[in-house]
Amino acid sequence: MAGVREGQGQLVFGLDIGTRSIVGTVGYLSGGRFHVLAQHSKEHDTRSMLDGQIHDIGRVGQTIRQVKEQLEADLNRKLTEVCIAAAGRVLRTVTTHAELSFDEEHVVTEEDVYSLSTLGVEQAYEEFQKNNDTEMKFYCVGYTPMRYYMNGYQIGNLEGHKVRTMAVDLIATFLPDDVVDGLYKAVELADLHVANLTLEPIAAIQLAIPEKFRMLNMALVDVGAGTSDISITKDGTITAYGMIPVAGDSLTDIIVQHCLVDFDTAERIKRQAGERETVEYQDIMGLTQTITAAEVEKILAEHVKEMAKQVADCIRELNGEKSVSAVFVVGGGGIIPGYTQALSEELDIVKERVAIRGQEVMQAIEFENVNPRRDSMMVTPIGICLSYYVQSNNFIFVDFNGKRIKLYDNGRLSVADAAVQSDFTNEDLFPKRGQPLTYSVNGKTRIVRGLEGEAAVIHVNGEPADIYSQVHNGDHVEVIPSTAGDPAAMELGRLAELAEQLHVVVNGTRIDLPKTASVNGQRENEFYLIQDGDDIKVQNSYTVREIAEFMDVPLGGRILVNDTPAKPDTRVYENFTLSWDVNAETTYAELEEETAEDAAKRLAAKEAAREAAAAREAEEAARRVAMQAAGETGGAAANPGQMKNPAGGFEANFQGADEITVMVNKFPVTLKGKSSYVFVDVFSFIDFDLNDSRGRSIVTQLNKRRAEYMEPLTEGDVIDIYWEEDGR
Repeated sequence: MAGVREGQGQLVFGLDIGTRSIVGTVGYLSGGRFHVLAQHSKEHDTRSMLDGQIHDIGRVGQTIRQVKEQLEADLNRKLTEVCIAAAGRVLRTVTTHAELSFDEEHVVTEEDVYSLSTLGVEQAYEEFQKNNDTEMKFYCVGYTPMRYYMNGYQIGNLEGHKVRTMAVDLIATFLPDDVVDGLYKAVELADLHVANLTLEPIAAIQLAIPEKFRMLNMALVDVGAGTSDISITKDGTITAYGMIPVAGDSLTDIIVQHCLVDFDTAERIKRQAGERETVEYQDIMGLTQTITAAEVEKILAEHVKEMAKQVADCIRELNGEKSVSAVFVVGGGGIIPGYTQALSEELDIVKERVAIRGQEVMQAIEFENVNPRRDSMMVTPIGICLSYYVQSNNFIFVDFNGKRIKLYDNGRLSVADAAVQSDFTNEDLFPKRGQPLTYSVNGKTRIVRGLEGEAAVIHVNGEPADIYSQVHNGDHVEVIPSTAGDPAAMELGRLAELAEQLHVVVNGTRIDLPKTASVNGQRENEFYLIQDGDDIKVQNSYTVREIAEFMDVPLGGRILVNDTPAKPDTRVYENFTLSWDVNAETTYAELEEETAEDAAKRLAAKEAAREAAAAREAEEAARRVAMQAAGETGGAAANPGQMKNPAGGFEANFQGADEITVMVNKFPVTLKGKSSYVFVDVFSFIDFDLNDSRGRSIVTQLNKRRAEYMEPLTEGDVIDIYWEEDGR
């Protein structure tokens, strides 16, 4: 036997960590048959497990070590990895459909099937989390593919087929973190690493209900000490799993109360009552007592019936509120007298279709160990070993920044997965941007993003890594969080709107005006640093006064915007035309002070003066024509008081009037005969032909600016009068 053991290579070590005892099995699969090389079981010294959940990790770990060491001695080889199964009071299941597509026809490999199942498990977990109404963290502890699909059609086995799409209907089971974590810690205390984790009902059904029987609507009930685990089959697949926290120990507790004994004595009474007519024991008072098997069955009858009822209710719930055709019972708790009878009655099926299964389901099992155990107690331990070959389901432990975390092992775990499980935010993995800058321009919100910081610094086992680096069991991952960049900053002058210019025409010349902006109602220069929340208004116009200031020229006289009278505060927009007299005596400051009524009066007076001047010009022209005609004929039509002056005009000489001298076209001209004079009076003292047949305009200037015809004249004024094309 030793030689056989030495030559087997990789062995599978299955460990059934039950509420009452721990059973270990070691073997290997060859030619479709599983060969058992060693078996060993040991009961817990204390009630360190209740209802399938570990309460004392240290004591359970010690018992596991004792089972492992005995198996190692039997096999003459070291055991380092183990397959286990989980049970518990809070079991949740999710059924999901997962699908993979390929760009072209693809031959399905074993790896493809595994990837599809992994996708289904991940998808089931996401669906489960959406409906998780507790604060507990759950893990997937097992899954079973129910149906496979090839290009939309159901198929038994995908491997080897050419597909464009493949899919799976999968049922996944979940248990709370504390249940799973307790199992792993206990196993680690025995210096073992978990190679595969499954669920107890999944493990039991591997052996108890072979695939050829799964077309039938059947139930498997694994009655242990703390839990009753249930599986349902139909249409060739496993359709549901369930679990209730009622099993053999609840019956033992009844005997404890009835016989006044400790738990271990009560457990012995329960077992021996199934093997002999009477059982002798000592109660807590030290008195020797006896009890018959019939008495034990009688005191347990009501409780057995209640336990069977709860199992039957769970079976109906899992089976669509219907009973099943048959039930297989495995596990030590199921051999209690009357249990199968009660279960058949609760399910309303004939008693022959509720049967305990043990050696009957082990036809494909080869026992190579001495005195092998082939009863129903061994179904689940061997099933745990077989589960290793049909699914890979495991957790690994990684040290992340000094924190021990557990990860569901899908074969491609990365630093990013470890970070998520450790509640290390993605924000701390990727470079952070500095504080953004938010402001508005003409009522529309704008955001400038901050600068990007440095990415997280990652090391796996002391070596540089990144978020995609794979992690394995026992790895040490260190991550220094990413940093934030500088906050966003922007000068006002960088606004795109301020790069444009405003184009206007002033006194016939095109002027390019820079656009300006106000911030929160106040004008700011281009170097102003925009602050968060600033309200910016870009000016698309100038006032007349602002244009004059920009050009650094005086503003006065008559203002026209698009040939319409305007004021200094009139706004000028893109491509507007603007004109004013840059030589006018009235400044824009004076214009700004006058009221609208005063401005109207001033403009009306100017218009009246212009009309009067035109009439005066016509009258004077007619008078000069008459005087010239009289001079040519020697008549007396000419005014005897008029004399030709050096400028070619005439002097009027009237007694009793004031006189002033002005410079006209660089010659002095004396004005006489009136108490005051206006600009148009000059034409009475000079010789200037006002008629022009070529349509030219007369240019009239007073003191180097355009003159108004009714403007008052004073001593020494300088006057220029000429036709437009003369070019003076």
